Amino acid sequence: MQQQSQTREPQVFLNGQMLPASQAHLTVYDAGVVLGATVTELVRTFRKEPFRLDDHLRRLSQSLHFVGFDIGMSMEELGRTVRQLVAHNAQLLGPEDELGLVIFVTAGEYPTYAGGAAGSVRTTPTLCVHTFPLPFELWADKVLTGIHLVTPSIRHVPPQCYDPKMKCRSRMHYYLADQQARLVDRESAALLLDLEGNVTETGAANFLIVEDGTIVSPSLRNTLPGVSRATVIELAEKLGIPFAVRDFQVFDAVNADEAFLASTPYCLMSVTKINGTRVGTGKPGAIYGRLVKAWSDLVGLDVAQQIVEGARRRTAKS
Repeated sequence: MQQQSQTREPQVFLNGQMLPASQAHLTVYDAGVVLGATVTELVRTFRKEPFRLDDHLRRLSQSLHFVGFDIGMSMEELGRTVRQLVAHNAQLLGPEDELGLVIFVTAGEYPTYAGGAAGSVRTTPTLCVHTFPLPFELWADKVLTGIHLVTPSIRHVPPQCYDPKMKCRSRMHYYLADQQARLVDRESAALLLDLEGNVTETGAANFLIVEDGTIVSPSLRNTLPGVSRATVIELAEKLGIPFAVRDFQVFDAVNADEAFLASTPYCLMSVTKINGTRVGTGKPGAIYGRLVKAWSDLVGLDVAQQIVEGARRRTAKS
């Protein structure tokens, strides 16, 4: 019976081993905990298959090279491991549910804080891959009606500190920004500005606007080149929608015809208010709708409907 319960438990890949999730632990003196010295990727599945996994692994490889972490395996080997983990853990889901998958790599264990264990500290990078059922209920209302974004006093970390093309876990500024935004509206999220007042991104998504039929992205000087953003670029090209990249400010965002977010877990989400001011009609716009349909066609299911129906199922179970 004990072995059967373990096989019904999600697995985690940690430092070269597949472990039951209940047995996967980091030390309290891991550099990811002590310093936030962690690079990461978040992937999601469609129909239990990882979406654009190769793109996420390519970006992870670049981040690892940039910070000097050697995980002791190739991206091809890591990809096979990820697919093995997804195949196992997806069996524990309902037929209509999907997985989020996290890959993170820390600098290893930090000897200074290890105390008596310092002699056995592992200074090679910590590599972990784990999954979770996508919490559709967090996004169900917003993918239908849109989200309110608030610009807080907290500013985005400038690229002089670390390059935003590296996806990392040093995110205290995102946390503080969202805390400020939720004092204004508990259902809102923070839209961060850079030190010059240019719009950048939220803590979990690329931000885009639509002006006169053109999708406009902030420059990548201060924003992560998201995989979902790349999907938008590809879909826009297929749909004949122009795509431009330039700096713009809150004034431009508020006066845009449309605005929306692109992020791995929910794909696309309309932004209908910024700082309490309506964007466009105050409802999801036409180009947003075309992109959602194109994304749905790409993955073979209605992405918004999956979120809404998934939220209903999860709420009913609870």
